[in-house]
Amino acid sequence: MLTLGQDDILLDCQARDWREALDAAAQALQTAGLVDAGYRQGLHAREAQSSTFLGNAIAIPHGTPESRQHVKRTGVRVLQFPRGIEWHDGNRVHVLVTIAAQNDEHLDILRQLTHVLDRDGVAERLAAASDSGEVAALLSKAVVEARVDAATLCLGFPGHDAAELALAGAARLRQAGCVASEFVAAIAAASPQPLGQGLWLASAERGVGQPALALATPEAPLATPLGTVNGVFCLAAQGEAHRPLLERLVALLDSGAGETLAGLCEAEVLARLAGESATAQTATVRVLNAHGLHARPAKQLVQVARAQPLAIKVRLAEGSAAAVSAASLTKVIGLGARRGQMLQFSAEGQGAETALAAVCDAVSAGLGEKVAPFDESREHAAVASAAAPRLEPLPADTPHQAVAASPGLAIAPLFVMRTPRFDYPRQGQGTSHEIPRLEQAIAEGQAQLEALVKRAPGGEVAEILSMHEEMLDDPELHQAARDAIDDGLSAEAAWWDAIDTAAHAQEMLADRLLAERAADLRDVGRRVLGILCQVTLPEPPAHPYILVADDLGPSDVARLDTARVRGLLTARGGATAHSAILARALGIPAVVGAGDRVLSLDNGVEMILDGERGRVIPAPSAERRSRAELRLKEHEAREREAWEARFEEGRTRDGQRVEVAANLGNTAHAADAVERGAEGVGLLRTEFLFMAHASAPDLDTQIAEYREAITALEGRPLVARTLDVGGDKPLPYWPVPQEDNPFLGLRGIRLALTQPEVLETQLRALLIAAVGTPLRIMLPMVKDIAEFRQAKAIYDRLLAELPATERATDVQLGVMIEVPSSALLAPSLAAEVDFFSVGTNDLTQYTLAIDRGHPELSAQADGLHPAVLRLIQMTVDAAHAQGKWVGVCGELASDATAVPVLVGLGVDELSVSARQVPLVKARLRDIDLAEARAQAELALAQATSEAVRDALEAR
Repeated sequence: MLTLGQDDILLDCQARDWREALDAAAQALQTAGLVDAGYRQGLHAREAQSSTFLGNAIAIPHGTPESRQHVKRTGVRVLQFPRGIEWHDGNRVHVLVTIAAQNDEHLDILRQLTHVLDRDGVAERLAAASDSGEVAALLSKAVVEARVDAATLCLGFPGHDAAELALAGAARLRQAGCVASEFVAAIAAASPQPLGQGLWLASAERGVGQPALALATPEAPLATPLGTVNGVFCLAAQGEAHRPLLERLVALLDSGAGETLAGLCEAEVLARLAGESATAQTATVRVLNAHGLHARPAKQLVQVARAQPLAIKVRLAEGSAAAVSAASLTKVIGLGARRGQMLQFSAEGQGAETALAAVCDAVSAGLGEKVAPFDESREHAAVASAAAPRLEPLPADTPHQAVAASPGLAIAPLFVMRTPRFDYPRQGQGTSHEIPRLEQAIAEGQAQLEALVKRAPGGEVAEILSMHEEMLDDPELHQAARDAIDDGLSAEAAWWDAIDTAAHAQEMLADRLLAERAADLRDVGRRVLGILCQVTLPEPPAHPYILVADDLGPSDVARLDTARVRGLLTARGGATAHSAILARALGIPAVVGAGDRVLSLDNGVEMILDGERGRVIPAPSAERRSRAELRLKEHEAREREAWEARFEEGRTRDGQRVEVAANLGNTAHAADAVERGAEGVGLLRTEFLFMAHASAPDLDTQIAEYREAITALEGRPLVARTLDVGGDKPLPYWPVPQEDNPFLGLRGIRLALTQPEVLETQLRALLIAAVGTPLRIMLPMVKDIAEFRQAKAIYDRLLAELPATERATDVQLGVMIEVPSSALLAPSLAAEVDFFSVGTNDLTQYTLAIDRGHPELSAQADGLHPAVLRLIQMTVDAAHAQGKWVGVCGELASDATAVPVLVGLGVDELSVSARQVPLVKARLRDIDLAEARAQAELALAQATSEAVRDALEAR
């Protein structure tokens, strides 16, 4: 209930314009301890959406839903401006009733205010008042709601006269909690009075808790000595509060509907009592707005209603509210309609059906707000569990930054896949019962994975799922589970204990990547556990959607129907997790590590997901959505055009040559890269070969593997990175002592040099496999010239040992620029190396001291940071001074915003994922060298990565 004291009223305020008035209102709320300073911005943001002018020289400014975080407690402050303010919509305002509400309490405040302000002359009295007590009294007058609804109706009662029907009505009011027993006694002592048309009225004031109206109708119209009885109204009167009920009765009689009441159902009776005639057409629609019909959507509804050629009435379908004019803002707000409630519209005359369809469509569309479908069972469950702590969902139409995992743009409604609950007994029923259950579940899980592998589109998808098959066939897991069953556990408990123990042990071995591989193990475990518990995941919708989940296992991703899944969004995970790798392989835009708040989003809420920027926007505004749709159409058109021109050389618009190559994680994908227009392989990650064997692969095995890629390239150059393991990527047969920080430990070239014979075998295999074709070999994680010289000594010896006819002759040896020291020392390196390739992923994380897989910080690990760009510039300048070339093989090379900057810095080659090759070539054709250099200069002049992106987008 809105109650005001004298301290809540600020009289004789002054402001030069409406903005200054809003600032004064915000300061008043802050001074009262209702809000903090941030609420001021919410008031201005709300006013920017639409005017909060209510009528009668009164505005009701309040914050946006996003600004509720700044509300400390609910309350209002009233500011009186006797001289008036010209509001931004052209109206004159004398009084601001400024609202601070934490949840939906503002709807009650607004509803009460509309009743108060609807009284004639109240606005003038508020503007002229010289005493705050008078203002408080005018605004604080309680509004008593009179009740008539399904609970106060008693239809088809087997009564014999009007008195019995009156008592039946009184009894119904008592059951509804509106009256006490003394009211029933008063009705029993009174005689019903005829109203005409067979309707009668009995009323009393004693024992009334809430004014209300009951109606009792007989099974059939009664013929009595006093006249026909079609129905008896029983009125619980209280002061003036029951007057609207009497007015509705008069309207009912004026319409001549009294004689038909006895044969009507509850809905029809309530419609007549609400003022709808028997000839009116009606339509019912549900309110979907998250915060109900507050001022902004109510104003939209009123505008739609006023645009119709005939009068439209509206009421709450479930309650007793009279039908009010849908063209009256105060009346519509006064309904107090909340999300999920049904509105019933009515209209009479030619065109009524079309007019009703227009207002219903407007309500269903959200009346200018983004809305989600109403799931009754879920919404009721949410209400029932309202006391439980719940994370606030992401604010509507507000960008939320997370981790970019797979490029692309998606616009679609959400489907939130919540982690299923596995309920099972801890204790089992003996080995003879539990072990066969476990073995059957494992066999079924293996069959499921085999089916997924057969349906997989190949490449990384099939490989990772095959790895899951191997995990599921691990005899140590099986034995650990059997041992636990022998100890008395159920199959479910034994299996999950085995999985959890193995995954935890793997997580303890090293940092990010192994933790994400442990997630694979848990994914396998959940598959079997789901079979044992007979738990199935909810079915996704038939329409296109963005999938939201806590995290996704690779098998979850592999099962996705790519025809319907427009994008992936996860609360956890990193850009190097297998689920992210698979999303990129399937070409599905993905954003990961967005935090638990995304799980609080409702199914059906529309979202814009930007996999390139790692950004999501739930419930975007119409304007923002329109811009995103335009971007998406432009992107799709560019993809089509890029695919058609994929075999053209990589060149800028004015002819500057920039080679576009592909990054490969497996030699089997080289043919696909060529088909997509790659001009070579700019990064072959050779560690896949070492990870696929139980011991280091021998010379012949390596030669055969490298030759597969070289053959597929048909004379195009191959840039192969030597073995890059250790630290976060250990090999089981090459143990590395546990390190506090694996990223700063034994990895890359420094690990390879501890066993130079392994490096020598790999270099020999590459040289032999590339006979007659261009070969570029690069060394990873080189920090200075000393490490390069150690590796080059082995390389030079092999060149001398191998006859020129048995090895590559068009061969170069370069280094990856991944650590700041190598960029800073680029001049000394450039004097001896043949080329540089900048690995922007590692260079960024080492330069900014941010782990790019960190769940909270990785979004800040942006390769467009000016510090990273300066290191790239230093590298290019040093290389070009010695006549050497520079490539970029990190994710930055495929960033559409970064491509012109890299070209402007002088980069000679861009190596990207095979899918990105056509788009990067197309991006090059969009720019010329002069523009690229200007963008590079602009980027280098900024102080942060955010400033770089803002400046480039604004250019």
